Amino acid sequence: MKTVFFDIKDEEQKYLTEKLGPEFETVFIKRSLNSEFLVEENIQDAQILSVFIDSELTKGVLEKFKNLKFIILRSVGYSHIDLSYANENKIAVFNAPHYGDYSIAEYTFALLLSVSRKIFVSALDVKKQNILDTKYQGIELNKKTIGIVGLGAIGKKVAQIAKSFSMNVVYYDIKKDEEFQYLPIDELCKISDIISINCPLTKETLYMFDRQRFSMMKDGVIIINTARGEIIKIEALYEALTDKKVSFAAMDVVECENVLYEDINNTIDIHNVKQSCLKNYFITRKLLNMDNVIITPHIAYNTKEAQKRILEITVENLYSSLKFTNSAKNLVLI
Repeated sequence: MKTVFFDIKDEEQKYLTEKLGPEFETVFIKRSLNSEFLVEENIQDAQILSVFIDSELTKGVLEKFKNLKFIILRSVGYSHIDLSYANENKIAVFNAPHYGDYSIAEYTFALLLSVSRKIFVSALDVKKQNILDTKYQGIELNKKTIGIVGLGAIGKKVAQIAKSFSMNVVYYDIKKDEEFQYLPIDELCKISDIISINCPLTKETLYMFDRQRFSMMKDGVIIINTARGEIIKIEALYEALTDKKVSFAAMDVVECENVLYEDINNTIDIHNVKQSCLKNYFITRKLLNMDNVIITPHIAYNTKEAQKRILEITVENLYSSLKFTNSAKNLVLI
């Protein structure tokens, strides 16, 4: 089957070329697939598309592939895919679950330790030779309450790590887990010293953290987000940081992050950017200038071990597509 890979790196192409048999006619493209990508005639007949989180498969994009039968995601999340269109057109979607559970949970604590002990700020000051001891007093995690929003595979590992720091763990999720203390989301916000966001982006979690929710939080709360940027209303976070309601925010994701990265690479085209994203971009730029904010470029998943698991699961899903059934492993149920 004709299979087109987007967002592909050289080492990924090498691995996939070695592992995939003659059943697959492969095309590898380094760029992301989105509305700005010119879909040339030689790939319009693709039966399988494989993409990472940087691609955005809207209805308008997917309509260009008339023979499309399968979408093989090299990610857990699928908020960047028009699932309604896929469902209507009988396009099966596979994801890559659990590849980064440990990587992302560990990174959550890397961010938390960086802000709670002011590691990032102090390290920069050493480089600038501008050391001021009074700036670097941090807090202990011992006995602090961490509220975990989303106790899935990643959230549960965050909870287990938190326990090893002797933290009090509470969580909010649509599913209950007797191992940890469940609280409704508003109650969790009221009592948590630290809030870690580890839930998927859904209609229910979109802008879950808005002005109203920030107003419920304890003064000086720490926010950690390694999930999706759109779960936080960025303007509300900026106001909460300015008002000292939030003492620190450490985020591996922000809303419209592709616009931020395009600006860094000097490739931004403002004519193709949503108005809402332009506003979010300017707010994010303000956040980048704040000493109590860390933003990293969506790398929580990025370990050697996780990258290997992504490719292993991708190959497994590709072969599942050859003998497809509705009970196939890793099939995203629409």
